[in-house]
Order: sequence, then C-alpha cells, then structure tokens
Amino acid sequence: MRVAALYDIHGNLPALEAVLEDVRRAGVDLVVVGGDVCPGPMCAESLACLRALGLPTRFIRGNGDRQTLALASGEAVVGVPEVYLPAMRWVASQLDAEALSVIAEWPGTIAIETEPLGRVLFCHATPQSDTPIFTRLTAEERLTPLFEATGADVVVCGHTHMQFDRMVGSVRVVNAGSVGMPFGEAGAYWLLLGSDLQMQRTAYDLSSAADRIRATSYPQAEEFASRSVLQPPGEQEMLDLFSKAELR
Repeated sequence: MRVAALYDIHGNLPALEAVLEDVRRAGVDLVVVGGDVCPGPMCAESLACLRALGLPTRFIRGNGDRQTLALASGEAVVGVPEVYLPAMRWVASQLDAEALSVIAEWPGTIAIETEPLGRVLFCHATPQSDTPIFTRLTAEERLTPLFEATGADVVVCGHTHMQFDRMVGSVRVVNAGSVGMPFGEAGAYWLLLGSDLQMQRTAYDLSSAADRIRATSYPQAEEFASRSVLQPPGEQEMLDLFSKAELR
C-alpha cells in the first residue's frame, strides 16, 4: 500500500493543487489528511478539492480545524492569540453547514497496517492531543512516554510545519511537514509511505499562488502570501521559538 500524508494545508489551495498532481503521479492507494485544512485563505475550496479527489481519503482533526468549528458555533477558543481571531472567524463564516458537519466527524487519530512499515498511527501533534509542540531537537526522554504506549511501529504527525524523521524509543516518529505553511525553504511538503517513508517537497508557482491568495477577502491575505508562500520563516528561527513552548 502506498499512502500520501498531507498535513497543515491551511487553506493554501494552490499548494494543495500542486501536491495532488504529484500524489496522482505517485500512484497512491490512500490519502491521509492529517489535520489543519483550516484556518487559512481558501479553506472551503481546499476541503471541496479534497472531497472530490477521486482517491480513497481519510481525515483527522487538527487544532485549527477544531478551533474553527468552535468559532462557527459561537464558542470561545482557548490558546489562540487575539490577533488571529478575526481571520479565523472569517474562515468559519465561509464554511457551509455541510462542510462544518464533515469536519466535526473527523477523528483525532487513525491507524493503518502497512507492509513493511507495520502499524502506522497518524495524529496531528501527539497521539494524545492536537496541540503539544515538539521538534527534531526535543529530548527523547520527554517524548518516550507519549509514543511508547501507542503500540505503533511508526507515528506520523505534523503541527509544527517542519519535516523530520527520528526514533523515540522503539517508535519511528515522522513529521510530514506542511503543505500550505512551511517553515524553511518555500514549497509544499508532504510524506509518501510505501516500502519506506519518503519526505517530499513539491515546488509550485509561488508568485501566482500569492496573487490568488491576495485576491481573496481573507483578512490576513497579504501576510499569508508574504510569510507563508513567498518567504516563509526559517527553520532555525522556528526551532528557537518552539524550544520555549515544547510539550506545554
């Protein structure tokens, strides 16, 4: 079985479209969408694109999806800086009742059996929660209690938008990276699972994508185009930032 893991799309439809071209060329049997289709500038369109893919597709919920649902229901969200709430409310307003119902059904994790990788568990951040932050530099002893008890051979995660492949005890933990909001070199990042795990980076027309995003009425369209598409934050900058918030 060949599986494409697409994480942290964040409404970047141009990046998603480019990745899906590579996914089709790879001849995958299953697409796993690992959370955080939302928020972002073109979330409704990205969800519609994924639902019309024509390939077996399974979804899990990310913290951004969960928080968008809460805002759509008029609920308060915890842990989101005030500066981001207007854009998230705008995203919630763009999703119709059917889309919201679909997102509400997504589970927090899924597991599949593959050969030769074994039992692969897909989660957004950790198997227990969609919010904790850890990176390739986080001390193994802090992570072992979170992953050893899963019974998985491989855990695929996202959330921090940077690819890595590391061992935590006996469990191989792989971050698929971000399709729509990468930290590091510009592009769209994803993971291909087959006989092994292969990190993927899809190049796409960044200038055209930025123009399409700016043409939306997303409240933070210019910032997204500039900082998530054209010139994303560097990996070291984000590693330094995330080191202050690990596993909280």
